[in-house]
Amino acid sequence: MSYSIEKQEKGYLLFTINRSEKRNAINFDVMEGLTEAIKKATEPDIKALVITGKDNQAFCSGGDLSVFHQLRTKEEAYNMLSKMANILYSLLTLPIPTIALINGTAVGGGCELAAACDFRLAREGIKAGFVQGKQAITTGWGGGSILAERLPSAIAMKLLMEAELQPVSYLKEIGFINSLYTDNSLQACESYLETMLSNDLSVLNSYKKVWIRKWEETKLRERIEDEVRNCAVLWESDAHHEYVKAFIRKKQ
Repeated sequence: MSYSIEKQEKGYLLFTINRSEKRNAINFDVMEGLTEAIKKATEPDIKALVITGKDNQAFCSGGDLSVFHQLRTKEEAYNMLSKMANILYSLLTLPIPTIALINGTAVGGGCELAAACDFRLAREGIKAGFVQGKQAITTGWGGGSILAERLPSAIAMKLLMEAELQPVSYLKEIGFINSLYTDNSLQACESYLETMLSNDLSVLNSYKKVWIRKWEETKLRERIEDEVRNCAVLWESDAHHEYVKAFIRKKQ
């Protein structure tokens, strides 16, 4: 199974990408798993959703290019990109706290997944980055638009346009990472959530709606759609296909 969904004793749902051999890259099966987890997270006894990756090498390395290299045209790319963008918007607007437990490297779409969560906890010493620019594309799952909600414009723009991996110490300094940990990831996560989970679910729901309402009023969903369409056009470019070919050759 490419993923696992477990209800934890402390009242939160834990979603784990189980593809450590692929650096926890997202394929269509993981997309289905995320959809299932988001649906389960609306059950009345769940107060938070935590997303992480198996083992400690990678949290998520973004989209699985060994699968998605078959997508050649902007129409084919759009179908995949919009599917994941819809999932991330559902995650973003889930009426409970969501946490990206970044236990290893987060690359490209892995950072988009993390950005869609309310809080980001990262293991000290790892790196993360929106590296899509190096692939001759942009964020295509809505991560750029979501990042613009999370960080001041100049900081967000610099991260996206430089397209570099950054130490998580720097990402905490600029406000993308909320907390760093060194030891057991689940213990660190439960410690971070402890006070929050002690409150009534209706309180958590009500506060989350403050942000959901803001995003609805500022038409975030429409902005994400524009981002997806722009990325689909770039996906079709020769520059991107050349990058993907080189990536596949390197992995063989």
